[in-house]
Amino acid sequence: MTFPAAYMPLGAYPATAYTSTNPFGQGWQWLTDPANWQGAAGIPTRIVEHLGFTGLTLAISLAIAVPIGLYVGHTGRGRVVVVAMAGMLRALPTLGIMTLFALIATSTLSLMPAIWSLVLLAVPPILTGTYAGISSVDRGLVDSARAMGMREPQILFGVEVPNGLSVMLGGLRSAVLQVVSTVAVVAFISLGGLGRFIIDGLAVQDYGQVLGGAVVIAVLAIVLDGLLALLQRTVVSPGLRNVSRGTEPDAVLAQL
Repeated sequence: MTFPAAYMPLGAYPATAYTSTNPFGQGWQWLTDPANWQGAAGIPTRIVEHLGFTGLTLAISLAIAVPIGLYVGHTGRGRVVVVAMAGMLRALPTLGIMTLFALIATSTLSLMPAIWSLVLLAVPPILTGTYAGISSVDRGLVDSARAMGMREPQILFGVEVPNGLSVMLGGLRSAVLQVVSTVAVVAFISLGGLGRFIIDGLAVQDYGQVLGGAVVIAVLAIVLDGLLALLQRTVVSPGLRNVSRGTEPDAVLAQL
C-alpha cells in the first residue's frame, strides 16, 4: 500500500534520543527536538491537518445545527425533540461510531467516516447553544418588535440573534473544544493530525512522543478557546455582556 506523505507508517518519524528516563522529561525533550518540528510528519504539518479536520467538521455541523436551532428557538416548535436528540447524540461513543462508519465505507483511509462521527459530536452543543440563545431572549423585546411591524425574519436576525449571540457562541466554543480534543481519534483509522503522535507513540512505546502530542493538542485547544472568547467579547454588544456573563447553553435550557 502506498501512503501519502501526510500518512507515513510507523517508523517514518525521526526518533528522539532521550537522555531522561522520566516520561515528563522525555516529553519535554521530544517537544524541544528540532527534528520533530520539520518535515511531512512534523508538528506544524500535523497541526495544519488537525485544524483542517476540525474546520471541516465544524462547517458541516454549523450548516446542520444552526438553521434547526434558529427555527426551533424562534417558533418554539420541536423543542422537546431538539433537547432529546441533543442528549442522545452526546451519549454516542465517537470512536465506536467512527469505526462503524469506516467499516461501512469502501476504504479505511477515507476521511468522511471520521468527519461524520465528529459531526455527531459537534452538533449537540451548537444546536442547544443556538436554540437556547434564541429562546433566552426576553419575549417582551420580541413582542415589541412585532408591534412595530417587523417581519419574522427581521425579528429573528435583528432582535433575537443579536441578543442571544453570547449563548450561541458559548455553544460553539463548547463544540470547538470537544472536536479539537477528539479529532485525535482519526489517527486510529490511519489518518493524520496530532493524534498520529499518540497512536504511533503508543505502538512503539515512545511515551515522550505520546506526552508531547497530548500537550500540543491541549495547547491548541486552549489557544482556540481563547480566540473564540475574544471573538465573543468583540461581537457581543457591551450592553449585553454583563447580562449574559456566565450563561451557558445547558443552564439556559434548564430554565426553559
